[in-house]
Amino acid sequence: MSFKPLFARSLGAAPDRLHFAAHSHHLWPDASLEGQMQCWEDASMLADRKWGRIMDEIWPGAQAEVANELGTDDSSAIVFASNTHDLLVRLVAACPRDGEAPLRVLMSDGEFHSARRQMARWAEAGEILLTTVAAEPHDDFSDRFLSAAESGGHDLILVSHVMFGSGRIFEGVEALAALARPDGPWVAIDGYHAFMAVADPFGPKAATSAFYLGGGYKYAMAGEGMGFMHCPPAFGERPPITGWYAEFGDLTAPPGSSVGYTRDAMRFMGATFDPSALYRFLAVRAMLAENGLTSDRIAARVAMLQDLMLDRLAGTPLADAELLNPPGNGPRARFLAWRSPRAQRWCNELMDRNCITDVRGDVLRVGFGLYHDEEDVETFVRLGRTLA
Repeated sequence: MSFKPLFARSLGAAPDRLHFAAHSHHLWPDASLEGQMQCWEDASMLADRKWGRIMDEIWPGAQAEVANELGTDDSSAIVFASNTHDLLVRLVAACPRDGEAPLRVLMSDGEFHSARRQMARWAEAGEILLTTVAAEPHDDFSDRFLSAAESGGHDLILVSHVMFGSGRIFEGVEALAALARPDGPWVAIDGYHAFMAVADPFGPKAATSAFYLGGGYKYAMAGEGMGFMHCPPAFGERPPITGWYAEFGDLTAPPGSSVGYTRDAMRFMGATFDPSALYRFLAVRAMLAENGLTSDRIAARVAMLQDLMLDRLAGTPLADAELLNPPGNGPRARFLAWRSPRAQRWCNELMDRNCITDVRGDVLRVGFGLYHDEEDVETFVRLGRTLA
């Protein structure tokens, strides 16, 4: 069965393109256009009053969908922003620290650019003391990271659920979350490559004490503009970076303070934002529900296509490269990652043949989505046999 009809506009816009970069820029399904149009129509019809519909219907609807997908079912713990970097800045600013001392941060050396670059700059400025755990070797990374976290001496512990460079999965989310306390340390999980790729990636146990960040750009198929953060209760009750939207709701403020905050995740809210991504996200979620497409079902389909590709690539140059995330018995990333000194050349050669993949350093990443089928895999394999 093919689900290409759900992506007719994106596929039809470039019918000769073979897009295997769903882990990077996921093609938009037709439903996303319906959401975008609804956003525009609401703005036209309701004008100033559109914010009533957005904050009373669209925002809570999107909160509920994210919470359901995370496996927490706690909508009130979800806050949105235009991207996860914005949320990361608010989180770090709110994290408890020892007086004027730099914030002590533990993370891996394999984090995505937003966290890696920002943390490196803060460390350079002396605002944080940064300790990193090597993401390689991959086989014992989860154990090594947990051991470093358990050793203490950190205010903030940050790690990716699915590593963007290798597709390997951090297997200690609940154990790491158990270390978190409102007065420190805080635990934050970067779930961008897990959200809507790994079923129930968070769960109610971890949700009581850990932050979880993700967004709509990749497997949620909703495009840019929808970063989200799950905010555990009692963690960061008065964030110092605060927008006026954090004033709405059930406010609380200590004696002598004129700045009140909501009690739920809206305490981390910013200011006026573009709501169109939330409309697109809700439209895509409705499309998936109408077609009985859960994250589990999509993951199973992707796994089948990945297995087919790996089997058919035997004897090609790619088969001689190091596959960083070979299939196992547990959850999988939605992309395959091959390490080779020829990775950049392969990416360029595929691009010349109108096959879109991407490369990170010496790693070629090939990502799968709902819009792929067996014929696409066979086409990729034929191209793979031509690589130098």
